[in-house]
Amino acid sequence: MGDVFQECMDHCVEVAKKAGEMIREALRSDISVMQKSSPVDLVTETDQKVEQLIIASIKEKFPTHSFIGEESVAAGAPSVLTDNPTWIIDPIDGTTNFVHRFPFVSVSIGFAVKKEIEFGMVYSCIEDKMYTARKGKGAFCNGVPIKVSGQEDINQSMVLTEMGFKKDPEHFQTMLANIRTILTIPVHGIRSPGSAAINMCLVACGSADAYYHMGIHCWDMAGGAAVVTEAGGVIMDISGGPFDLMSRRLIVASSKVVAERIARAVTEFDVGRDDV
Repeated sequence: MGDVFQECMDHCVEVAKKAGEMIREALRSDISVMQKSSPVDLVTETDQKVEQLIIASIKEKFPTHSFIGEESVAAGAPSVLTDNPTWIIDPIDGTTNFVHRFPFVSVSIGFAVKKEIEFGMVYSCIEDKMYTARKGKGAFCNGVPIKVSGQEDINQSMVLTEMGFKKDPEHFQTMLANIRTILTIPVHGIRSPGSAAINMCLVACGSADAYYHMGIHCWDMAGGAAVVTEAGGVIMDISGGPFDLMSRRLIVASSKVVAERIARAVTEFDVGRDDV
């Protein structure tokens, strides 16, 4: 089935480029729209248009495949990963960045067969960086091989996470406490670029040494998981156990040592699962 995967992947890259162009176009032309109406409306509209473009294009070529897409799930479709070839799609990862024109906005697509990710791609469309990876074949950015930093010293590490207001006061406290705990290890610094998929790719190409997050979704993680794994990175659950695509939580790192150190440092809070 190898060549079929390559065909899927080539198609995926083409579709992502089109999607990226659609996002850049929305950013170029809709400044006035954003000022007149709520920026949220523009995001929703662009999100839906991009996801429809991606799904329609793939369905035409691979009619028997399944889909899990952020917008489809928002519209009531189930988020269930079966053994069937499944495309896991985030049309715009970094929607708040999109609203503010903060330059980390990505299209993320992962492809799973029998619940295993076979390939993934993340297109950071404002930077025009296409990250791709296929199981056993390495990871690339714009066709150039990439690999993790290999950093094993947590004190020399640049760590990524995302922070935002949480309605649950206990979750909010834990999120802030985790940041404090990691900063006092100490590490070189913490950064929050605002796109989970791009965060994973920044670890994959050695620009950051670790990334941890609780509360994201399978469509945020699927594309980046392939890239980081193929770049020689480590991916695990926030508890230090095996990575679970449906768990809504992860640690990605340049080495097992760094990943495990973060797992020991962070306190978990319950974020539920994607598949229940």
